[in-house]
Amino acid sequence: MDVTAVVLAYGDQPYLYEVVDRILASTGVDVRLVLVDNGCTSPSLDPLRDRPGVTVLTPGENTGFTGGCNLAASASTSEFLAFINSDALVEPDALSELAKVAARPEVGLTSASLRLADRPELLNSAGNPVHVLGLSWAGHLGEPAADHSVEAPITSVTGAAILVRRQVWDALGGFTEPFFAYCEDADLSLRCWQQGWDVVFVPSAVVLHHYEFGRNELKFYLLERNRLAMVLSVYEARTLLLLAPALLAFEFATCAVAAVSGWLPAKVRGYRWLLQERRWLLAHRRAVQQARRRDDRFLSRMLVARLEQSVLPLPRGSAFLNGTMAAYWSLVRRLL
Repeated sequence: MDVTAVVLAYGDQPYLYEVVDRILASTGVDVRLVLVDNGCTSPSLDPLRDRPGVTVLTPGENTGFTGGCNLAASASTSEFLAFINSDALVEPDALSELAKVAARPEVGLTSASLRLADRPELLNSAGNPVHVLGLSWAGHLGEPAADHSVEAPITSVTGAAILVRRQVWDALGGFTEPFFAYCEDADLSLRCWQQGWDVVFVPSAVVLHHYEFGRNELKFYLLERNRLAMVLSVYEARTLLLLAPALLAFEFATCAVAAVSGWLPAKVRGYRWLLQERRWLLAHRRAVQQARRRDDRFLSRMLVARLEQSVLPLPRGSAFLNGTMAAYWSLVRRLL
């Protein structure tokens, strides 16, 4: 199987050489690697430019995760595309295991068993849940990998280790490029489900991830604006109408949390971006809706209505709020 693995390099990349070595040592596939220099400051990429099997692209600016991945994919003609984080270490047969499942005609995206690099018996993600309001998080973080050893459909891949068939990638149009970073994996996955393909967790494809959880103002800005852009473009009009009270209530609550936590300017900046990009958003929504083959009644099976602490610190009474949202979403699903 012919696989092109895509890796992006930005800033300091302490694991980059090992990431490259492991990808090129993959077994069971004919692998090439496209490395996108989004502004790598360390280590030097010069030794990789002449390395067999490696192509280094230098766009001259930080194209973000979405732009860098789309650029690298367009520079390849491989039957399969893998997107591997620059801090994710593939086991020798990981790409092969992902490709075997992705080769099935009913499968669109495959997601690896992403493990914590310092404790590889524990999961970083076994596929990511997606909340009905657009949030997503690392699924089963910290749980024993042995408890998730069965291949299964999942709502969303984890962006750190994805493999997709070229036909599916082209049909989906790649990542939604204006997102730049964050939420692009959930968005791609929901659109994949919409267009009639399954998204699958492959436990035999093991990838070790040097996972670091952190939030800053830029991340809040990107997460919040992209979450709303995804919801506004993916859902049918009837679903948006039925969810409008919950969506508005959550926006008020998020703004209150942002004000207390000090990132309200990032939240407001996200609203401003959505207004500035409203023409793009409307055109993108039309394209997404025209391409769909499954309605929101089907898509609703994939979504959850309860938030976890890993998404954001939940206030007192969160159990009541989760229960209320779950009941509300149950009602909406019956009306779809």
